[in-house]
Amino acid sequence: MVTNLGATVQFARAFARTSHDPGRTLMWGHVKHGDQMEVCLCDTDVDDVVVTLAWFRPEDGQEYIWRFVV
Repeated sequence: MVTNLGATVQFARAFARTSHDPGRTLMWGHVKHGDQMEVCLCDTDVDDVVVTLAWFRPEDGQEYIWRFVV
């Protein structure tokens, strides 16, 4: 589960990929403060997965990315 603890963000999305799977994209759109989204790693080898969360902040229009490896 991912929880937005900050301000509302725009065009939020999540990418999950492995060395055997080119990946899938979850399009979340606008995410308000307190909203929770799920990144399902079902049917994925969780020893080999890269998850990337990306979003735009309305205040500055910049894209922000948070990437981590499980």
